[in-house]
Amino acid sequence: MWKKENEVGTQRLPASMATYSEAVDEFSKHATDFLAYMPLLTKARDAYQRAMAVSAEVRSMLDAGDKTLQGLMTQLEEAVSVHLGKAPIDKKKPESVKVEPTRVTSESSDSSWALPK
Repeated sequence: MWKKENEVGTQRLPASMATYSEAVDEFSKHATDFLAYMPLLTKARDAYQRAMAVSAEVRSMLDAGDKTLQGLMTQLEEAVSVHLGKAPIDKKKPESVKVEPTRVTSESSDSSWALPK
């Protein structure tokens, strides 16, 4: 009985070796193909790191520019307040100015729209 099992086992061995050999060949092919692209992956990572560094530098320059503009706007508002004799402004963020038209009537029946003076 042992001989029969041994014979069946040896018959499976060549099939198993063929499957193993096929898997090793497939792995080798795909691994080789993948490794061929490694320089591209490295170049992509390097480009990404450069882009992120420049992005941070640009963001820093824009932030500094924003602070400069805000400071200038504050100085302009203070100068206008002093010139117009108003109390100094508190350090609030500048708001948008909303201009609404006012109705101007003249002696004629004609009416028009004008900005306030």
